[in-house]
This record gives sequence, C-alpha cells and structure tokens, in this order.
Amino acid sequence: MTANLPETTLPRGLTGAGGWLDDRFHGAKGTRVLLKKVFPDHWSFMLGEIALWSFVILLLTGTYLALFFNPSQAEVVYHGSYTKLHGITMSQAYATTLNISFDIRGGLLIRQVHHWAANLFMIAIAAHMLRVFFTGAYRKPREVNWLIGIALFGLGLIEGLFGYSLPDDQLSGAGLRVFEGIMQGIPVVGTYAAFLLFGGPFPGTSIIPRMYLLHVFLIPGIILALVAAHLFIMFHQKHTQMPARGNTERNVVGQPFFPYFLLKGQAWFFFIFGALVVLATFAQINPVWMYGPYTPLAISAASQPDWYLGILDGALRIMPPWELNFLGHTVTLSLLIPFVVPLGVILGGAALWPFFEQWATGDKRFHHINDRPRDAPVRTATGVAAVVFYGVLWAESANDVIADKFQVPLYTLTWIARVLIIVGPVIAFAVTRRVCIALQRQDAGLLAHGVETGIIRQLPDGGFVEEERPLTDEERAPLLAKDVPALLPVPGADDSDDANDVPAPAVRGLAGRARVIANRAFAETVPHQPDGHGNGHGNGHGNGHGNGHGPLQGQAVEGVVLGAVVAAEGVGGQEAGADVEGAGGGEAGGGAGL
Repeated sequence: MTANLPETTLPRGLTGAGGWLDDRFHGAKGTRVLLKKVFPDHWSFMLGEIALWSFVILLLTGTYLALFFNPSQAEVVYHGSYTKLHGITMSQAYATTLNISFDIRGGLLIRQVHHWAANLFMIAIAAHMLRVFFTGAYRKPREVNWLIGIALFGLGLIEGLFGYSLPDDQLSGAGLRVFEGIMQGIPVVGTYAAFLLFGGPFPGTSIIPRMYLLHVFLIPGIILALVAAHLFIMFHQKHTQMPARGNTERNVVGQPFFPYFLLKGQAWFFFIFGALVVLATFAQINPVWMYGPYTPLAISAASQPDWYLGILDGALRIMPPWELNFLGHTVTLSLLIPFVVPLGVILGGAALWPFFEQWATGDKRFHHINDRPRDAPVRTATGVAAVVFYGVLWAESANDVIADKFQVPLYTLTWIARVLIIVGPVIAFAVTRRVCIALQRQDAGLLAHGVETGIIRQLPDGGFVEEERPLTDEERAPLLAKDVPALLPVPGADDSDDANDVPAPAVRGLAGRARVIANRAFAETVPHQPDGHGNGHGNGHGNGHGNGHGPLQGQAVEGVVLGAVVAAEGVGGQEAGADVEGAGGGEAGGGAGL
C-alpha cells in the first residue's frame, strides 16, 4: 500500500538519542516506521482521541484521589470542615470523600475533573462507535477492533457504576440497592451471586472495599490492555479514510505521525484537560455532601445514575411488575428483562451486526474507504433506530423529574414511554431510510445536472433558466465512491436455478430466503446517471458511443434500484472518470431516470 508522505526532518537531538538507543536495542527501523506512519486527517477521527485522552486524565486524577480515599465501611463520627454533617455517624469511605472535597488542597476540583472525565470518556466512546457504525468502518478486516470497542463501552458501564458508588452517599447507595436487586433477579444463581459480591445481606461491610479493588486495579488494567490492543490493530491494519479525490483502497492520504499528529495529539490532550478543568470549576457534579451518608431506611426523589446507565434505570421504570414461577423458582421478569433486553439490543446487536451484514451482502472484500451514511440507508436507519431506543429509556430514567417540571402524571409518562419504546424506533427507521434515499436522489441530480450558479439567463423565447456548472473533481469523488453490494439470486427466478430447477446454495430454505430479503435491503440504492439523458453520449472525454444497453442489476422499487448499475459496453475515453461518464446508454439512462 502506498501513502502520500511529505518529507520530514528529525531534530538533531532526537537523532542523537535515537542513535544511542539503536546501538543498544536496534529499534531505529521500528521507530522510523512509527514516525512516518500516515494517518488520514478528518475531524470525526478525533472522537477516538477524546476517549483516549479522557482515559489518561481518569488515570491521573484517579491516582491522586486514591492517595486520600479510605475504602472502608467501618463507621466513624464525622468532625470535619463541613459543619452541616458534624457529629453524624457515617462510613470511612464517605468521611474521606468529604475530607477530599473540603480539606485536601485541590481535592474537590480533582474529584469533579475525574467525574466529568468519566462522563466524557463514555460520551466519546459512544460517539466514536456511532461514527464507525454509520460509515461502515467495522467491515473487514476491522471486525475484531469493533468488538474491542464494544467491550470497552461495556467495561466503562461497570467501571462507572463502581466509581460513583464508592463515596457511599445516599444517592450511590440507592444505586447499589438497585444493582443488588437486579443481581437477585437472575434465575437460580442470582441470590448466591449477590450474597457473594456483597459479603452477606445488603448492604454488608465488604462491597465498598471489593468495588474499590475492581474500580482501581482490575477494570482499568483490562481497559488499558484493550486500548493498547485497539491502537496496535488500528496501526497494523491502517486507518480508514473518507471518500475523496485521490483516496483509494490501496493508499493512505493524510499527515505523518511525526511531527503533525504528535503535536496535534499533545495539543488535543491539553485542550481536553483544560476544558474539563473549566467544566469542573463552574459546573458542579455529584455533590455528595448534599445527599448525606447512605442508610437503607431513606430514599430520595430525582435520583438518577450517570447518563450512560440511564438506559437500565429507564428500563426498570418502564417495565410492568411481571414474574412467574419456573421449576420452583421465582423468575422476576420486571428485573430480568430490563437488565438483559436493553444491553442485549444495543451491545449484542452491535457485536453481531458486522457478521450479519457480511452474511446478507456476501461481501468479503477488504474495506479501507468509509461509506457515507446516506449511501447505506438500512444501516443508517438501524443506527438511528437504536439511538432512539436508547434515548427513550434514557429519558424515562428521569420520569419523576419530567413529571414534576412539566406537571404531567407520572404513570402517563410511563405509558408514553412504553409506547415510544416500540413505535419510536420503527418511525425513526422509516424516516431515516427515506431521508437517505432522498439525499441519494439529490446526489444523482448533482451528477446529472451540476450545481446551480445563481445566474439567470433569458432564452430567445422569453423564458428564464438558471445556469448550472459541472461538479469539480473534488465534489464528484465522494458521490462516485458509493459501494453497492451485489444482488443474490432470487429463489425461483430463471437465472437463480440450475438446469434441474435447484436453487443456488446461498438462497435455499428459510434462511436462504431471509438472506435474499436482507440482501435486497442492503443493496437498496439510487443509481447515478451522470449525463442525465441516457442518450448514449458521454461528457466529451470518451468516444461518446455506448451500445445503449447498460444492463441494470436489480429491481426497481418506488423509483429506487436494488443493486448497482453495471458499466455498459462501448466505453472509451482518456480518463477513468470519463470512461464511466461516457458509458451512458439509451435503455440504461431511461431505466435509471428519477
């Protein structure tokens, strides 16, 4: 693979240090490859770096907080600086959290930076995963890296739950009570697992120290290993790039790691750190002193977890009180379903999607050029439907606050959410799919007619028309980069069966028919018609004489073609782009007209 690489000169001090190290460790070749590694430069690729630097900030601030935090549930009487809790019995975990907030220099600022960084870390992972999904960057050969990203998001959920539960305040204790109830809702083994984790009946005296070990040592270590693996695989397989002029499956167009991305990454780190410090200074988060120490006898309204766990809290609130008895065991569906279904739909569906898409399309090629979301209507619509599904549950996690602020009955909101959780994703899918198709039609119109210039010209007969200009090569490249999956044969069609009327192996049986349906959905597209007339004349660069029979692979449905336009015969010209444009045929143009 080739890369557009500008010449770089290393500083003299760096070359001297590199020579000293190379004499001893022979790492000059690997270092040279690293420094000259080219990365595409697109704003959306910075989402992953936000997650990376947020994690680094979490490690730095978490180390500072660990120096002063005592993860013990042993009871003490508080005599610290916060006088409103003076003389109150509380755990040492809560007392040291108050000391960090009010008595340790910079403690409250570091606490809030740590908490905001955790939220930003999860936001960045979610945004990065959405970018990867909508552009199809998870396709071969990047399926493993996609699964690593999903694992990082899942570990972030657990790490966040344990992290904001450590202070042992009333709000986090209520969250732990819900977590214990969900564990007990797991059939057969749930009660034993909860008893083992909490070290006895809730709340016990062991859960805070155990969560501390998991939160500080085990889970961050696993996340760090997965981040390292994610970066190594990305480096080895090279980064995807957006469709643009000059970008191909066999090159990388961008900037070298040194000095461009090295300096850019450092600046990005300090910018993120500064933004988090400003946010922690002026936007209060998790004021544990206002909630008081945890006691199982108290509960408060308007208690919600951090945003990324809102989906589970909302699922609990939306679920009817269902339970059943199975083989002598009580299965509490009102706890089990909210725990399994939302995460199964979001994380499980995301993990299986690359393999489902490959099965449906039969596409086993390597992909280094991303899709534009509009060019994959079903994929984009599915992603938006998942976002709506997540959003409904997230909003429902604050149904008591919404009911109070908008003066709407709580149970009315619950029933609205129960309807929206089913209807909302369906509507979102249908609307997004139609929007993608409309945008493809707009692209086809731009290729066929050009861009309106705003110049009005009067015709000899007195009419007025607006002048249009052809698209530039830079404007045409993303539009022509659309990659449409090939169509599978339809069972029962003349061209899908052999001489003995036996269907092709790929479409046999119920699974084969389902695959054909999925294949037609993924192959839905609006074909490009560069000259817009189908008159057999190219743009002047080819010989201008096709055979007028550009075959159309697929079926016309509502003006949308399932499949791809296959290049017609009689193509000629001086340029590759001109070859495609000069391939117009009367029937092909007429069949693809929109």
